[in-house]
Amino acid sequence: MNALERIEIEELEEMELTEEAKERFKITDLDSLNWAFRKIAALNEQKKEAQELAKAEMERIKTWLDGEEKPVNNSISFFEGLIKLYHMEQLDKDPKAKTLKTPYGKSKSTTSKAQPDQQDKEKLLAYVKDSGLTDLIKEEVKWGDLKKTLKVVEIDGKQVVVDGDGQLVEGASVKPADTSYKVEV
Repeated sequence: MNALERIEIEELEEMELTEEAKERFKITDLDSLNWAFRKIAALNEQKKEAQELAKAEMERIKTWLDGEEKPVNNSISFFEGLIKLYHMEQLDKDPKAKTLKTPYGKSKSTTSKAQPDQQDKEKLLAYVKDSGLTDLIKEEVKWGDLKKTLKVVEIDGKQVVVDGDGQLVEGASVKPADTSYKVEV
């Protein structure tokens, strides 16, 4: 803010903008219009300075917060890893131990079975057309509906995707079984 703008702000602070005072302010000529523009320019500059200060402080605080959170997040990840390992051991001993609870939190595991997965949409579309399953075609394969008709089987020691007739489905691959763990506190 330059010296002239500072003077404009000081003049405004000296005036009380009561309802009565507001009624006395009227722009009647170019001089009073210019005066109003100077006041607005000075106020905008004051607002801009406040915003810049706030932005700098917010950035400083964000940097501080990031520094404070980093070791905490690392510790949380460490303990979640320990919990996951323990839960994996418990699941090996007892496959029904899907949730472990204490008064301070839970460790939940969910296991998905092997299922068909889209690998190549174009090949799947060709497969669906060749198989006469056109009711499963939109502009692309209705994967959710097709997936319900497919199975994962093992042939020669390898898991593959087949249709209801046992035919290999090109463009589909096997998404391996997976167990996920979630820690809740």
